[in-house]
Amino acid sequence: MSKGKNKAPSGAIKHNTYTGKELTGYLVGLAGQNIIYNIIAGGLQYYWQSIIFLPAMAISVIFFVARVWDAINDPMMGSIVDHTRTKWGKCKPYLMFVPIPIGIITILTFCNKTYTDYTSPTAHALIIAWAAISYILWGMCYTVGDIPLWGVTSLMTDDENDRAKALSLARIVANVGAIGMLITFAGKALSPMFQEKKGLDLIHADKMSYIIIAVILTIFATVLFQFAGFSVKERVQQSEKKYTMKENFKIAISNDPFRRLLISGILRSPIMLLSIVGLSLVMYYFFDNNLANLVVDGQLQIIKIVQLLVMAIGLLGGMLIGTAATPKMSKKFGKKQLYNFYSIAGAVPYAMIFVVYKIAGGNLMQNMVYVVLMAVMMFAASWAMGSINILQSIMIADCVDYEEYKNGVRTDGVFFSGQSFITKLAMGVSSLISGFIYSAVHYTAEYIETLNLDLAAGKYHFYEANDGKYAMAMFLLISIPPAIGMLLSAIPTLKYSLTDKEHTRILNELIERRASKNNGNND
Repeated sequence: MSKGKNKAPSGAIKHNTYTGKELTGYLVGLAGQNIIYNIIAGGLQYYWQSIIFLPAMAISVIFFVARVWDAINDPMMGSIVDHTRTKWGKCKPYLMFVPIPIGIITILTFCNKTYTDYTSPTAHALIIAWAAISYILWGMCYTVGDIPLWGVTSLMTDDENDRAKALSLARIVANVGAIGMLITFAGKALSPMFQEKKGLDLIHADKMSYIIIAVILTIFATVLFQFAGFSVKERVQQSEKKYTMKENFKIAISNDPFRRLLISGILRSPIMLLSIVGLSLVMYYFFDNNLANLVVDGQLQIIKIVQLLVMAIGLLGGMLIGTAATPKMSKKFGKKQLYNFYSIAGAVPYAMIFVVYKIAGGNLMQNMVYVVLMAVMMFAASWAMGSINILQSIMIADCVDYEEYKNGVRTDGVFFSGQSFITKLAMGVSSLISGFIYSAVHYTAEYIETLNLDLAAGKYHFYEANDGKYAMAMFLLISIPPAIGMLLSAIPTLKYSLTDKEHTRILNELIERRASKNNGNND
């Protein structure tokens, strides 16, 4: 990565922008929305697979079918947003009214029967059918909130630096959404209480505690999400002409910089495996699916706690620091250069995750050196992932400006529906990959139920289960497919044409056009 003629410029004309109160309210709302997202993205897959024991391939097919529907639904919703004209604007109305429906449907996705409680094919089909219906409904409702939530950032300000600041802070705050993943740990922590006081067995106590935590976290997140709708104000003037969904789709696809970002994001889909598999990996590999293992014979296991802290610092620290550092680094090196650098260089630590696991002989916990090495790889990988997420959002917003400059059309909703589609497609592709790998090692349905009971009885450690194949499958999933996806994602953006210098020129001219138009209207 070199500095030179492509060094990012600064100096876009400062004009119409948000207040600190508006930005704070937006970020609070975005934190709530991301908590809900992580309850589903990380928690629901674990719940389906390890709590109610749906077959691995059924889970993968559900996620994949939902993503195929999103290919239609997301651009459709983006077009609907762009057609919206109200006294509040085009994004704000959705942010005001959608959080509560999203919260309700999020809770409903956890209201299902335990697959292994039944032997009837009809019962199994109904359980899987409800899982599919509720999840697809959730995805549709989530899209109604997600596209306006990100799209509104390009309407809150026409100042380039302020928009980059808002999007950067948004990505940082989105990491707060990891609170949603606490559903797994908190659920396991409550399980013993239901076994003792309600007389439930391990399997059904886990389910009861999981549902209760899901309800509590979802209500909390929904309240936060509501702040965005009440806080944001749209300031950037919209194009007066409305376009059909087909026309909007053509506009987006014909925008070369946006098309390259979209293809890049699709190729990078396996990166989501870290989120999907991560919770199961932590719970099973480090805890043997039982948080009580932190205490043995009344003694707190300090070494295990230190190992977990080192891993957590590696994973979360890399993402937070990378996310925070990206805005300044992008100004120094340029967004395109930084995006491609992270895509290519970021593949190395992802690949090394599996290498370190194999060097450790499948048991990282036998030596602190292996834990530290793994944490270093996680730190570098998550740094790259966090940085790319920010750059993607900022660059999509740049593409909206480019389209307005080139054709006089500003379709924020359709363009940011591309980001929503990339995120959800990544979940689908990652789930499909994990389904194939899990099925290959028999990590599914009744096998997981037996595993849970054996681990609770202390018969063996998880890293030993099925001759180590379960643990190997998890480390493989968070390593090799993401590494391949990262490398492939750099190919479309190597010829990304919208440089930072050109974008600043475009944005300055757009601001002057809007000011001239407003002055003309006033006259």
